[in-house]
Amino acid sequence: MRFSINIPNFGDFADVRTVARVAAAAEEAGWDALFVWDHVVHSKESRRGQPFGDPWMLMTAAALATSRILLGPLVTPVARRRPEQLARQVATLDGVSGGRVIFGAGLGGPIEDEFGSFGAETDPKVLAEKLDEGLGLLAAYWSGDRVDHDGKHYRVDDVELLPATVQRPRPPVWIAGYWPRKAPMRRAARWDGAVPLFASANHGNAPTVDEVRELVAFLDGEREDRSRPYDVVVGGISPGDPAGARALIEPLAEAGATWWDERQLIRGTDFYRLEPVLRRIEQGPPTFA
Repeated sequence: MRFSINIPNFGDFADVRTVARVAAAAEEAGWDALFVWDHVVHSKESRRGQPFGDPWMLMTAAALATSRILLGPLVTPVARRRPEQLARQVATLDGVSGGRVIFGAGLGGPIEDEFGSFGAETDPKVLAEKLDEGLGLLAAYWSGDRVDHDGKHYRVDDVELLPATVQRPRPPVWIAGYWPRKAPMRRAARWDGAVPLFASANHGNAPTVDEVRELVAFLDGEREDRSRPYDVVVGGISPGDPAGARALIEPLAEAGATWWDERQLIRGTDFYRLEPVLRRIEQGPPTFA
């Protein structure tokens, strides 16, 4: 089991210096990764007046402040971005960090806020098409090879984007979605990992062992090559005492989860405030001793 810290890109964490401080503290305390949200307005009405930071600049600051921990977005809505621009951002971050990027991707939401507010497409089926086509393009761009593509939503004519990513053949790609919805988890099975939220356990709440076991069985049935490493990321708020942490997390690991993502509850203010998040970081990742 590996352990990560999860922060939004708004509130206190809109500031690059704050994120650099958080990343350095996480590395020093023994965490394995720092993941950052990728939102423009999130839930528009409830976030009015809050500053937002560009996630790629935030993660670059985190990369420059650290040397070991992994970094990435959880998650980037591929359909909200031009694939060629996104490919450059990921490759640049992978270079700056020395190959420490995990790319988390998904449909994105809330759709009416994040897409509709800007006159963009809001049909989930179209966004899913753009996500799948965009992911294929990203993998092609990251290779450093010349790319030609004539798809439903994107066209590329003899383009080579260099440098390629440091990680070969590309950074790991994790796909987000809600379980028990099967379509996003089928997509996840085609890539390198799944970052599910659960209908019964939203952000900050740990899923049940049975739910994780059912999801892992579904992913195993969908994956074409089960010999390749594969990650299943679950999360929530872990107990501060080793016995409590073991009682919560060890059964999830036995059910097939490979990462525990430490997340504050997505209500109140603690999840976007530095003080409570930094306090949890400095306590270190869960231990089972």
